[in-house]
Amino acid sequence: MADRVTVIGWDGSPPSDAARAALNAATLVAGTKHHLALSHVPEHAERIVLGSIEIAARRIAKHRGSAVVLADGDPGFFGVVRALRAPEHGLEIEVIPGVSAVATAFARAGMPWDDARVVVAHGRSLRRAVNVCRAYPKVAVLTAPGAGPVELSLLLTGVHRTFVICEALGTEQEQVTVLTSDNVADHIWRDPNVVLVVGNTTSAGSGAAGPGVPSAERGGWIAGRDPGFPGPVRGWALPSSEYGGDTSAHLRAFQLARLGPRTGDLVWDIGAADGAVAVEAARFGAAVIAVDRDADACDWITATGRRAGVQLQVVHGPAPQVLDDLPEPDAVRIGCVDAEVTAACAARRPERIVTGATTRDEAEAVSRALEEGGYEVERALLQSVELDSEWAERERSVTFALCGTRR
Repeated sequence: MADRVTVIGWDGSPPSDAARAALNAATLVAGTKHHLALSHVPEHAERIVLGSIEIAARRIAKHRGSAVVLADGDPGFFGVVRALRAPEHGLEIEVIPGVSAVATAFARAGMPWDDARVVVAHGRSLRRAVNVCRAYPKVAVLTAPGAGPVELSLLLTGVHRTFVICEALGTEQEQVTVLTSDNVADHIWRDPNVVLVVGNTTSAGSGAAGPGVPSAERGGWIAGRDPGFPGPVRGWALPSSEYGGDTSAHLRAFQLARLGPRTGDLVWDIGAADGAVAVEAARFGAAVIAVDRDADACDWITATGRRAGVQLQVVHGPAPQVLDDLPEPDAVRIGCVDAEVTAACAARRPERIVTGATTRDEAEAVSRALEEGGYEVERALLQSVELDSEWAERERSVTFALCGTRR
């Protein structure tokens, strides 16, 4: 096993005394081609061009001598340290970090970033990274070939964002460009790059840290976003009066529980009406597209989302026709009882589809559409009774609740 493995972060500035000492003592240096071309790499050392970290780690483990691994920025932040510390390699790691690319990018933009989300975009995670950009007003994206600024902007069609694109940070070719998202695809961008995706951070009741953070707590006590339910109002499935509508809070509780909205998801709310489900799904961190055929309802949903401090995309038009141009959902809530709309949603293969009905005939029609679309259907009859201060019945609600889970 290597006597010592030092991971050095390079951010374009001269190496520290500790980094110089480690390099001078190194008998093996691993890094990308541009790292190995640095003048500080000793000529006598064996060199490994990093491709697969796993292969490099196995070679380092067999080496007898002092090894150095060069990496960009802070190698402990979405970097090589995690892979090198895997137990099977048996390596003891010392880290000399540089300034992370994310910190440098926000510094170039002159922006704080303790309230930002940071995501990695590559082929498998690109869609989820885009959904985070939909849901949050300040996101740093660590890009990859095929998952760069152009792909991000195209997948954000319909959502206005400002892109701060930082190319080749820390090198002589460094360039920082600020564009609106609809103009990003008109350019060719160099790798590597970091993209800051910035939306409206001035909504009422909202800070960049996430949905519903009160202004007095912006830039508060936790980085990124409170993992608990955010906002000045505690709880979820709040009374309908909170949203100015008449949707059943109890049915909404069932639907939210089955939807399970989370960061990285995209939720469709079709027939969003007062926007209660859309807003609460967004408060859990999901990206949400609220659809309604009524223009006044769309205006209401937009205003409700703004008051709640969440980032909603509101689409005006009739379902199922308007659904064709929407990005693929992870979960769908259908507020209107319509077997045709249900079948159209099932054809898009989200993991979950939830809806409700007031009569058994409607419930059976929707249930058939789900089953024929390849979903296992959970059926429930929800009954709730609201009582007044004298414990007398004030309002009774009986609703069929259905949840389809993709087979």
